[in-house]
Amino acid sequence: MGRTAAPAYVLGVGMTKFIKPRGKVDYTELGFEAGIKAMLDAQISYDDVDQGVACYCYGDSTCGQRVFYQFGMTQIPIYNVNNNCSTGSTGLSMARTMVSYGAADCVLVVGFEKMNPGSLQAYFNDRANPTGTTGKMMQETRGVTKAPSAAQLFGNAGREYMEKYGARPEDFAEIARINHDHSKRNPYSQFQDSYSLEQVLKSTMIHEPLTKLQCCPTSDGGAAAVIVSQKFLDARPHLVEQAVLIAGQRLATDGPSLFDRSSIDLVGYGMSQCAAEAALAEAGVQPKDIKVVELHDCFSANEMTTIDALGLCEHGKAHEMVRAGDITYGGKVVINPSGGLISKGHPLGATGLAQCAELVWHLRGWANNRLVEGADVCLQHNLGLGGAAVVTVYKRADGKSAKAIPSDVVGQWNKLGYNPAVEARGFTSEQVDRTRSSKSRSEWALQDTQQKVQARF
Repeated sequence: MGRTAAPAYVLGVGMTKFIKPRGKVDYTELGFEAGIKAMLDAQISYDDVDQGVACYCYGDSTCGQRVFYQFGMTQIPIYNVNNNCSTGSTGLSMARTMVSYGAADCVLVVGFEKMNPGSLQAYFNDRANPTGTTGKMMQETRGVTKAPSAAQLFGNAGREYMEKYGARPEDFAEIARINHDHSKRNPYSQFQDSYSLEQVLKSTMIHEPLTKLQCCPTSDGGAAAVIVSQKFLDARPHLVEQAVLIAGQRLATDGPSLFDRSSIDLVGYGMSQCAAEAALAEAGVQPKDIKVVELHDCFSANEMTTIDALGLCEHGKAHEMVRAGDITYGGKVVINPSGGLISKGHPLGATGLAQCAELVWHLRGWANNRLVEGADVCLQHNLGLGGAAVVTVYKRADGKSAKAIPSDVVGQWNKLGYNPAVEARGFTSEQVDRTRSSKSRSEWALQDTQQKVQARF
């Protein structure tokens, strides 16, 4: 595919707690908090940032500038990205491309979303819907019900997996049970309740086999990452231990299989498989090498088909992997230790960057309450219908594997004084000052947003 990409590293990450969309926190505050935390983690100021990428689906044009101007007004390029549910990881892919091909040495990516309660709705009804062809194919193959359209699409994929390979409704419910159980350890998760398999199965049926507890909620939230070059990292050798290499990455879109009249292909199986194969090949690893995965479980049915698409199991045997307990602690791979979209929440623009943050914490050894000991390779999968799938493979920059690190040592490393993987905290005005641009400041915006953010903690 042309020139070889130079190394790009995730040097800092940050995120807000994901919350119910009740309009109480504006996107400016969500983006500000996530961005400040990522810069604090990377031990940089906004003056170090060459380019900015803002990721969101719901909002007016240039919301990104409104968020970034709170860090300073340095006249750098700021890009606004909207790629459906894979928006955050698309921004991550853009940043990696900029760094790997010499356009920047330091890129700040901030994802945020302020959503309306309830299922996703179309806002532009006077023009063609971008997923209209997908909906038409669903209607022709499986019909249409009164359930939310996304639940129908993914529920139909689950039905096809049962018909073709022998999965049962209990297998999908078990995926949700595990993800809800994982979320108890994640302070950023929107929901932190655990449920029995029976409770998951008996919750309100949305679109068979999907019950309510197998569907992700709408959410408000923010997440951010700082992506840097080899040159930038070499100038800061004391940060090598916390830097995480983007060892392989691919953003893929749909192929002709989208219209092969398969409900599984209709929800992105083909592009997820394409992206995974390319990212794993670039990273020089096999699916069996992956220890931790954050994948796009907008519905339990999508986790099932994605396990298959990523090559984590033999084709058609994802449900056997679930039954064997091989997707959680003690199994072959830990999938969605954060709780996944099902329990952590799904603020569209922030989701891909939150997945990145989770895996970075694991590889550093900071996720002590949910750490997978010895993890040296992690994989992220983020999917957006319409469509785009981004798969990213991460390794530590120093080539070591993750080991649990005492929280006091973590505090010394990241200069935050706490472990962000296990504590959802705010920040002080002194910390904000460390990240501000010294070249130019939008004082009114900084003070206004800072006061609002501080009031939440």
